[in-house]
Amino acid sequence: MTTQNSDTLADTPDAQTYDVEAVNSATRRQPLYAPRKKIFPRRASGQFRRFKWLVMLVTLTIYYVTPWIRWDRGPFAPDQAVLVDLANKRFYFFFIEIWPQEFYYVAGMLVMAGIGLFLVTSTVGRAWCGYACPQTVWVDLYLVVERAIEGDRNARMKLDAGPWSANKLMKRVAKHGIWLLIGVLTGGAWIFYFADAPTLLHDVVTLHAPFVAYATIALLTATTYTFGGLLREQVCTYMCPWPRIQGAMLDEHSLTVTYNDWRGEPRTRHAKKAIAEGKPVGDCVDCNACVVVCPMGIDIRDGQQLECITCALCIDACDDVMTRLGKERGLISYATLNDYNRNMALAMGTGKVIQPSRVRDQLTGRLVDAVKRTDWRSIVRPRSLVYLLVLVLIGLGMLTALALRSPLSLNVLHDRNPLYVELRDGAVRNGYDVKVLNMTPQPRQVVLRLEGLPGATLSFADGGSETAGPIPVTLEPDKVLPLRLYIRVGHEALPSSPVPFRIVVEDPATGLDRSVESTFEVPEQRR
Repeated sequence: MTTQNSDTLADTPDAQTYDVEAVNSATRRQPLYAPRKKIFPRRASGQFRRFKWLVMLVTLTIYYVTPWIRWDRGPFAPDQAVLVDLANKRFYFFFIEIWPQEFYYVAGMLVMAGIGLFLVTSTVGRAWCGYACPQTVWVDLYLVVERAIEGDRNARMKLDAGPWSANKLMKRVAKHGIWLLIGVLTGGAWIFYFADAPTLLHDVVTLHAPFVAYATIALLTATTYTFGGLLREQVCTYMCPWPRIQGAMLDEHSLTVTYNDWRGEPRTRHAKKAIAEGKPVGDCVDCNACVVVCPMGIDIRDGQQLECITCALCIDACDDVMTRLGKERGLISYATLNDYNRNMALAMGTGKVIQPSRVRDQLTGRLVDAVKRTDWRSIVRPRSLVYLLVLVLIGLGMLTALALRSPLSLNVLHDRNPLYVELRDGAVRNGYDVKVLNMTPQPRQVVLRLEGLPGATLSFADGGSETAGPIPVTLEPDKVLPLRLYIRVGHEALPSSPVPFRIVVEDPATGLDRSVESTFEVPEQRR
């Protein structure tokens, strides 16, 4: 995963040693504009690798399948479960429908996402980066393709260093062709969130889709192919701001991938010889298995580094070596800085050198009971609970607002110029722009009436007789009905000053009503 070195064996048949150097070494930083060294990560196996497979499967399935899920909203609304309907300015999410004026729900979800990221990072480190970040997921997917075509680490290194041949050309064309296909599928899946998926797919295939659809596919194909296939770790190291931000999120109780040098040092590849000579020996056999599987090209034994995405593949690699050597797993593990410092103090005692005998029982070879083992209690603290509480409160607030919101909305705007019109018979008329919003996917029959304005009659600007009673109105599903409303009060009933009153829209079938207070203006001489 660094220089073009092949794997070699150590002096014990139980552990394989890799002749490899970390590309992104914490002890030997490269200049900012240094040429990139290719990383050839070896395939890992273990519980964290299986968890990453599971996360990749779940996230990719959600991304590619979601636009095809159907949700019946009746004959007057789209049946796509998740849809950003830009043409009609709607966002559909299963049974939830968000209107433009309700953008605060989207803002709330973004705030929850941010707090959730703070909670995850402060508690379990960069778990988002290591498992669920789109960059990580697509790089993993591209590596699957690369390994299937070119082989594992040694085969890929040999192919990369070798001269061009028909075999190399064929493999490279096949790999990059599949990478581009994945990019096309990624861009294609994205546009399906903004239109009916089956219809848009047919239009795309038959070349009848809008230009913006093809432009979006092309853009996302290019970015997916470039970021996931070509740049890979460069995106996380140089383009993503989160590695710089995470320093403010972590503290001594945050769970991070840690090399436990209090039990691993002093490391040696010749443990039997060192023991025979009476030298102190740690558990690390310096096999570099942790380095060779790292997709970021670092050596976790150098400590926490900006490039580390805490994918924990080094834990799987090291645990496999420890198992083969008959030693306890966990030389590299998830641990908090607080627990690490306690164990380091135990291993060093009053001196300045790690003494393996202080942390290991000389008879059984097992770690002593005084060693602090990190568990869930190590990461539970007020800071995490506050993040969790804020996250829950925002979520409950949004759910409550969704549950209590009315599917019927009314907006009234009084004419500003003129405020009123005096008629020939001495009556006064005021004009209002009224908008009635039906937020359901079904047509509704409602009535419009007045409250608090005796002697008033209603009429619409587009015709119809005046009436003192309610006016029936038909609302189309998921539509705003604009109305031009005139309210007239006769000379004998005119008030002596502007009168507040209410315009009410009511659904007789459900009893649901909405009202807006406005004012009926009168001439100055009446005041």
